[in-house]
Amino acid sequence: MRISRRGFLKGSLATLFLAGTGLPVYSSTKAKKNLVVIMLRGGMDALCAVPVVGDKNFEKRRKKILIENPIKLDSDFALHPRLDGFHECWKENSGSIIHATSIPYTARSHFEGQNLMESGGRVPYQEKTGWLGRGMKLANLKGDGLALSLPMPLLLRGVPKNDNFYPADGRLPREETLELLRSIYADRSEEELLDMMNFIKVRKNEQKMGVGGSFGSDARNNRNLAVEAGKYLSKPNGPRVAVFEVNGFDTHAAQGGVNGTHTKCLEEMDSIIRYLKAYLEDSYKDTVILTVTEFGRTIAQNGGNGTEHGYGTALFMAGGLLKKSQVYSDWPGLKRKELYQGRDLNATIDARSVYASAMSTVFDLDFNRIEKEVFFGDKLQNLSDKLFKA
Repeated sequence: MRISRRGFLKGSLATLFLAGTGLPVYSSTKAKKNLVVIMLRGGMDALCAVPVVGDKNFEKRRKKILIENPIKLDSDFALHPRLDGFHECWKENSGSIIHATSIPYTARSHFEGQNLMESGGRVPYQEKTGWLGRGMKLANLKGDGLALSLPMPLLLRGVPKNDNFYPADGRLPREETLELLRSIYADRSEEELLDMMNFIKVRKNEQKMGVGGSFGSDARNNRNLAVEAGKYLSKPNGPRVAVFEVNGFDTHAAQGGVNGTHTKCLEEMDSIIRYLKAYLEDSYKDTVILTVTEFGRTIAQNGGNGTEHGYGTALFMAGGLLKKSQVYSDWPGLKRKELYQGRDLNATIDARSVYASAMSTVFDLDFNRIEKEVFFGDKLQNLSDKLFKA
């Protein structure tokens, strides 16, 4: 069967990667801090997820895909009504949105954009490591963890000993895989090793791989993966980093409004946030959950009641390390002259500034070092004081 690029991107799959279990020992007075990244592949529509309030020009351009009855967040922005998990974080002062942001890439190719979203570079395919992997290496996190999927995402590459495993069938892992697990957990208890092996077996039974799978089964996968990730991240000597993937945001047709295809993808993202929060328990206060995507989508709907590849988008954040609930934006406006190339939401905040600020907060790293050693000396904006607790 031949699968098109668009068909591949529309496959709504969820996968989970855990890393950073081989940690420097924390003192009893310093809590372990966690970073969770949710990659939203396909180009998340910021104005579907976080629409502007009372903009008639915008409403005219989206008559058939306009989100009805959004939840008002402030005088300028509202929230998609199906994002009730994130809304709970917002009400508890632990949910934020960065609006009108993007990586510095405007060519609108999924594959190039996703490569840069993960690498943190400026030239597609130039970097062989990811910004998160380089940040973990800078923080001296050995990455003795498992990525429970194939292949290892570029985002996590660059830190020693990050490994990944995804069983191809219901049989027990091969002996070399068992040996890998034993070596990784050599300095841990037998109980922890058995817990991880059981997680792998359960993960296989619950994960349904394939293109164009039903949203229902994927949502259950997201829930189960978030539950397990929350449990592991909450352990004092557990991993500090988790990475999820959610595909399906490339909605050129039938994007729909409140009940559309894009909404189903957003609901998957929301379920990850909801169940992470629940199963992190007290560790939620020491966690940052961050979404990333390769670009946004056009302001106007197309003839198929969808949207095309765009530029500016939005990032969601949740967790107890956030300074407060807010929509942080240097809003560019939606008049035609204010749009990028007359068609896209402009990006006024480099998304890498958010990535760097999150790592500075969670990994206790100097922002200037991250700027220099993780993002190749590119001048970024330090948003740590604006977005995160000291």
